[in-house]
Amino acid sequence: MTPTAFDPLWLGAVALGLLLFQLPFTAILLSRLVQGASRQPPISPRSSAPHQVNSVSVVVPTLNEAHRVTPCLQGLSQQGNEVREIIVVDSHSTDGTPEVVKDLSQQDSRIRLIEDDTLPPGWVGRPWALHSGYLASHTDSEWILGIDADTEPQPGLVGAVLHAAETHSYDVVSLSPKFRLSFPGEWWLQPALLMTLIYRFDSAGVDSSAAERVMANGQCFLCRRSVLVQLDGYSSAANSFCDDVTLARVAADKGFKVGFLDGAKVISVRMYEGAAETWQGWGRSLDLKDAATPAQLWGDLALLVATQALPIVVLFWLLFSRSFLAQIGQQNNPIVSLALGLNGFLLLVRLGMTVAIAGSYHRPKKLFSPAQFFWLSPLADPLAVLRIAISSFQTRILWRGKIYEK
Repeated sequence: MTPTAFDPLWLGAVALGLLLFQLPFTAILLSRLVQGASRQPPISPRSSAPHQVNSVSVVVPTLNEAHRVTPCLQGLSQQGNEVREIIVVDSHSTDGTPEVVKDLSQQDSRIRLIEDDTLPPGWVGRPWALHSGYLASHTDSEWILGIDADTEPQPGLVGAVLHAAETHSYDVVSLSPKFRLSFPGEWWLQPALLMTLIYRFDSAGVDSSAAERVMANGQCFLCRRSVLVQLDGYSSAANSFCDDVTLARVAADKGFKVGFLDGAKVISVRMYEGAAETWQGWGRSLDLKDAATPAQLWGDLALLVATQALPIVVLFWLLFSRSFLAQIGQQNNPIVSLALGLNGFLLLVRLGMTVAIAGSYHRPKKLFSPAQFFWLSPLADPLAVLRIAISSFQTRILWRGKIYEK
């Protein structure tokens, strides 16, 4: 007789298999989360110090950003005299971005526009633009700060990130932002996608002890010029769709100190419009396959499946199965009970992490808003892990109208 989903022996065997698969990854996850208890607090806005004057060249890569570059450049214009120059590197935009930048440069002489050369073979557009900005920057600037055009820097951002770098002797430091979301679908899906990073790596504010586990965020990425000189600019991340993480890990491997901090108080971002754009755009880079070995990629996927994707599915299935068996007079299998307990625990961990990241989002003050879908994001976990898996094995990537073969 073929076993069914409600056959006690078959159910017990599957529950045992789940326990053997999930327990080791649960231990790994908990070991990482424990480190988060001692993480550095979010950095706060700071004014520049006298010795920091003209120490930073800011580079902003743009490609068809006319509708959102203004808040970014206005925020950068509000920074102090530590900012020597704001170099906007445009990659041949067709939507009027250069004209917007030129208008803003009339209000702040530190803003200047350059156009990068034709993309060379072996380069992805974003690292090429950053590399071009680095080469065009003033050689007396001690730091290069990459800022994405979809961000909104708050007053005191640059002073804060410089203070953090100097206080902790970082050679490279990047910030996680505060996210601005609008629609129900993205409030539901985006936190689940963000959670895949937290499950795999240390949270912001925890210094990783291994170069291959270093995290970074290119939306606000500060690097010593001397480091970029030694690394030949951004060339080590030339063909990477996660150039920020790739460059940070290369720097860490060379012995430079790399930090990843919580910047929710000093910079915010709105990356994509709606769930479809979030699925397509963010899912493409979150796999981090360009900065990892195949073994790391497979290991991270297994951890995500075991600890993030499976718990909600297993709980529903085992609870329904146990209820059915109870109705027909079958006794509970202790192995099934253990599997239920483990997955219930993992779901509680997920709910606790949901509370922990709530401060990373701009939340409307009104009671009824799409933001309430944030609390339903654990239901999107299986979908988020599926998106990471799909992206991990894609070899043809469409980005900004260009197809890249990986």
